[in-house]
Amino acid sequence: MHTFRAPLNSCTKPPDRQLDSECKFKYMASLQFHGNIDADTRYDATLDPAREPELFRLLMGLQLAMGMKPSPRLPSWWPTWLRPVGGLMAKAYCSMVIFTSLHLGLLFTKTTLDVLPTGELQAITDALTMTIIYFFTAFANIYWCVRSQRLLAFMDHINREYRHHSLAGVTFVSSHAAYRWSRSFTATWILSCLVGVITWGVSPLMLGIRTLPLTCWYPFDALSPGTYTAVYATQLFGQISVGVTFGFGGSLFVTLCLLLLAQFDVLYCSLKNLDAHSKLLSGETIGGLGLLQRELLQGAFTRELNQYAVLQEHATDLLRISAESQNLAQVKVFHSALVECVRLHRFILYCCAELENLFSPYCLVKSMQITLQLCLLVFVGVSGTREFLRIVNQIQYLALTLFELLMFTYCGELLSRHSVRSGEAFWRGGWWKHAHLLRQDVLIFLVNSRRAVYVTAGKFYVMDVNRLRSVITQAFSFLTLLQKLAAKKAITEA
Repeated sequence: MHTFRAPLNSCTKPPDRQLDSECKFKYMASLQFHGNIDADTRYDATLDPAREPELFRLLMGLQLAMGMKPSPRLPSWWPTWLRPVGGLMAKAYCSMVIFTSLHLGLLFTKTTLDVLPTGELQAITDALTMTIIYFFTAFANIYWCVRSQRLLAFMDHINREYRHHSLAGVTFVSSHAAYRWSRSFTATWILSCLVGVITWGVSPLMLGIRTLPLTCWYPFDALSPGTYTAVYATQLFGQISVGVTFGFGGSLFVTLCLLLLAQFDVLYCSLKNLDAHSKLLSGETIGGLGLLQRELLQGAFTRELNQYAVLQEHATDLLRISAESQNLAQVKVFHSALVECVRLHRFILYCCAELENLFSPYCLVKSMQITLQLCLLVFVGVSGTREFLRIVNQIQYLALTLFELLMFTYCGELLSRHSVRSGEAFWRGGWWKHAHLLRQDVLIFLVNSRRAVYVTAGKFYVMDVNRLRSVITQAFSFLTLLQKLAAKKAITEA
């Protein structure tokens, strides 16, 4: 099981009142990063809701529901003698889900081999498309089962250490918006994937015909009264598994990227407010803080665009937060706040490295699957029959495949671009007022802030917008080849 280490000098309990002012400040700064777990946090509750203790609740429920968590955490109220039974049932369920995808993939492989001698390109591409889909589903189920413990430890680490909002200053951002967007996106994307696969799965029932949703080879008569119901239920379950498995991988990647982009935004706002933070805690007047607030926040028409990736900057209520002033030395406060920003930056870089380790093999297989599936879907859509339900299903699959490719490449591009913007945020504040006293610390931070992070596919290539273009180009190159083969076959038959 993969373990994580908490940041150095993290506070776990309120400080004693006899501690000196510097220790009080360090504890206060740490709490203001985490947010709303102490009475000293005085941001507007409507703009900065309470810290969310579990950021991945929906994703963890999906992972458990579709058999990708062979060793789940059982509730504390489970009897001790039932815990081995619960673990065994979870492993059996995971095995059943994997077997469903694998056996359907093998059946479609046999179907593909059977139709190859006929030369019917539409039948071949239909069978080959379903073969790719079900073998990738089996791979994804096995992959997330194997990596489930490491993924769970990664989620726990983020839940425990993520910064809820920026350090106390004249402006602030709250990462709760990123959590809200990721939760909404996960629900929408999973529902879209399920609608796409279930529509095809229940089409025989909607039309009232006795047939199977998936046409593949069976070593027995699948339409006989004794086996039809069981085979239909298995195929429908396999379709649901495809929808949830495809949706889970994309939703997990987008959720992690959104949360990490929000952490970059928290870092940017904190760096921008370093001078304001030091003035606030050293007893600056409300008038002086107000001038600094107007200087940093600016107006709607003069504000610098694209300072933040996903969050929105708000003005701090200075009358409420200035009550925490402690008349500390500005240089000492500035240095302590810079240390907190460095810790946050290290946390983000560590999470990005773990994201790369988790998704690098997955993205390699995913990009190959999307390339082949995109080519086959477009070919079938152009050259196939014009049945209404078939056209609707092909459009759904094509739209979901294209959007999934866009999710991985665009989020990877955003993460890479925003990972090197910490220095820009640092320049926005009054850093020069303290730079002569903290020259070495500032230089080290600025050098480290240029370390870009990337999400790669098997360490071969980066998942960015360039990859989006190359995948589409490759898919249409294969499409052109298939169209030429179809035209050659038509000429030969004529």
